[in-house]
Amino acid sequence: MAGGRQKCNGCGKLLLVPPEAKNMRCAWCQTVTPVRPPDPYNRTQDPVRQAATWMKGFMSNVSNKIDTIATSINGYPAVTGPSNLYGNGTYAYNPPPVSLPLSFPSVHGKRRALLCGLCYRSKRYELKGSINDVNCMRYFLVEKLGFPHDSILILTENERDPYRIPTRQNIRNALKWLVQGCQPGDSLVFHYSGHGSQQPNINGDEIDGFDETLCPLDYETEGMILDDEINATIVRPLPKGTTLHAIMDACHSGTILDLPYLCRMNKNGYYSWENHIPRSGTYKGTSGGLALSFSACDDHQTSADTSALSGNTMTGAMTYSFIQAAQSSPGLTYGSLLIAMRVAIREANAGIRCNGPISSFLKKVLFNGLSQETQLSSSEMFDIYKKQFIL
Repeated sequence: MAGGRQKCNGCGKLLLVPPEAKNMRCAWCQTVTPVRPPDPYNRTQDPVRQAATWMKGFMSNVSNKIDTIATSINGYPAVTGPSNLYGNGTYAYNPPPVSLPLSFPSVHGKRRALLCGLCYRSKRYELKGSINDVNCMRYFLVEKLGFPHDSILILTENERDPYRIPTRQNIRNALKWLVQGCQPGDSLVFHYSGHGSQQPNINGDEIDGFDETLCPLDYETEGMILDDEINATIVRPLPKGTTLHAIMDACHSGTILDLPYLCRMNKNGYYSWENHIPRSGTYKGTSGGLALSFSACDDHQTSADTSALSGNTMTGAMTYSFIQAAQSSPGLTYGSLLIAMRVAIREANAGIRCNGPISSFLKKVLFNGLSQETQLSSSEMFDIYKKQFIL
């Protein structure tokens, strides 16, 4: 189909329609407008159809305005800029380049990681193991997997650089740094250890009616970071050939990246992919890359801080089980890794002793019961017992 122009169903602005596009997302109001095929006879649309089209666009615009209000309250960035054609035929827009703190590592190399650890010192909800989690993850990535030391950005309360304190704005900037300039063949890692929460979803794109959130150090005054924003910042820009792994050690983190598919696995290892594509059709995938997330628990569950290592050292149960399982058996598939992590926490919860690389974890984990169940979500479906886990 040849390109042309068509009015946006939301704001009425005239949009340039690229060839072969099935839908167009307006850069001004973000409304998705189906592209009409050209009338070969150049007939004028009848008044009834025009009125129906206008009403449909009006209602879509009202819905979009509600979404805009909700996201502006939470600081969710609008998606604007050059267009990319996604697999479903919808044109979307990537955020324009942003200026980041000069103290952040220069973006280079094929492997980079963002590690965030929040303890919330002197708060009633203080965590003891989050910074230990970051230190363990950094050691694992650098010493065991060969990540360049200068390609890892760390945000904790121990950092002297004010731009590396895990405040809301600093975390948002760090997420942008993680994906800035990424190319095919790049491997990106986002590790977060801290509090997570939920809040009512307003725009109707959540199956359970709640947005999952991260709680920055200053969330009580500056607000939380919504899964919508995380998805828009580090998932949607991923180009073909780029892989992102998120390791999210937080409560209510099952779908914290808002990825389209969640792996539902029973205790016998049988699994199926649960479709989490919003009913509105809002695109939550990548620009051709692959995004995967290991989360500490399901959206309705909480995760644990525990004395998993020797002595009084505290770590997140999920972070420790992930590192131990991943480094003990090279060549693991995603399915076997997920099972290993779940078995560790499940047996610790039951007080069962076992042998193997995670035995020390199981011996020292808290005995008050861990209700968490590690989750895997992805931007695309695949056979978890055939695809090898590679960071």
